[in-house]
Formats: sequence, C-alpha cells, structure tokens
Amino acid sequence: MSISTVAPKARFSAQVRLRALQADIMELILDRDLDAGDPLPTESELSEVLGVGRNTLRESLKVLQALGVIEIRHGFGMFVAPSNFDALADGLTFRGRLSLRHEGLEALQLVDIRQALEAGLISACIAVVTDEHLVRIEAAVVRMEELAERSESFPEADAEFHRLLFEPLNNDLLMNLMSVFWKVYRKIHVEIGTGGTDLVHTASQHRDIYNAVAAKDAKTAAKLLRTHFDGIRAKIHLFVDAE
Repeated sequence: MSISTVAPKARFSAQVRLRALQADIMELILDRDLDAGDPLPTESELSEVLGVGRNTLRESLKVLQALGVIEIRHGFGMFVAPSNFDALADGLTFRGRLSLRHEGLEALQLVDIRQALEAGLISACIAVVTDEHLVRIEAAVVRMEELAERSESFPEADAEFHRLLFEPLNNDLLMNLMSVFWKVYRKIHVEIGTGGTDLVHTASQHRDIYNAVAAKDAKTAAKLLRTHFDGIRAKIHLFVDAE
C-alpha cells in the first residue's frame, strides 16, 4: 500500500511561503528605514500591504520574534527588536551539545571559530590597548590565580579576561559574538565535565597571554591563544570516544 506524500508536500510548501513572508517583513523594515525600537505597522496594515491573511502573518511574526528581529509587546504593538543574540546562542548551544552525542564535529568547529577570532584579532587589540585596560586584564588574571590556588573554578574571571582583551576594539558586534561563543563554550564545557582540569595551569596560561599583550608581542600572544584551546579540544575528543 503506497503512502501518500500530499501532506508532507503541503507542509513543505507552507514552510516555503512562511519563509518568504518573513523575508518580506524584514525587507519592509529595511525599506521603511526603521531602526531598533521603532514601531512596526499594525497587523491590519501588514496584512494589507503584504497581501496575506492575519493567521499566516501571525505565524511569521512569531518566528521573527523568536529570531530576535521584532518584539511583540502585548497592548502596545510590534517593534524592531534591539540587538539580541540569544537565539543564536541557543541554536549554537543546541547544535554543539547535540554533536557531543555523535562525533563532536560541531562542538569542535565552534571551538575553532572562537580560536580563529581571538588569535586573529589579538594584534589589533595590542595596537590600541591602554595601560588602564592592562590593569583590568591583569586583575582578572590575579583573580584566576587566587581561585586556582584554592582549587576553585573561575568561569566568571575567565570570561572577563577574554572580554577585556577585545574591549579596546570598540566593536559592539564583535563583543556580542564573543559573548555568544563564550556562552556556548561554557555549556559545552559543563556538558563534557570539568573534572581533571588543572586550574593552576589554566590560570598560568592566562598569565602568559597577559604578559605577551603587555609586552606588545602580538606574535607570541596569537600563538598562545591558538594553543589555549587545545585542552577543550582534547576533552571533547575524550568525551565523544567514551560515548
């Protein structure tokens, strides 16, 4: 007995139409030169302008809200959403954790991307870093060293160290992306377990990176950042092999 493919095809066509409608809504936002926080047209106007029914429109609006493109404030209307990378962080975290149950490929690729960003941009940071920033970066290192001596983990100080390294670039998009990768990195780290981590050695790695940055030695700083992620890579491989 053959199985009908009408329903799957219909669903596929509906998904294509919804994606096209979402693209149309985003184009409307751009065409009208709306900025973050600006109100969108009402549902009635959007429905008329885009030539779609209210129910279809609402489905697309819900997706755009989930993607962080728009905000729906009940009782107030719809607005262009401010920069929000939560959806990206959630999606990458899921993909990374899912891959750990198989071959770990996407988790490893996420580490590769973070490594490439940090090692590739450190020379630009060194060119503009100030003495004030160096003081704050070293304070994060000292905090890691103090906690390591007490055998206490230091994810907050670690995150602060990496954030401060790249703050001198004054690139908001970069900082948001770095924050996303840090959140994903932490979730993956928790997933594979923190046992066996040499905290004193990890703190020492950060001290070496700081020393290279303070000495304006971009080549050494980049090399240290490239090797800095070897530990998490090894842990991912061990975790996947044990599954």
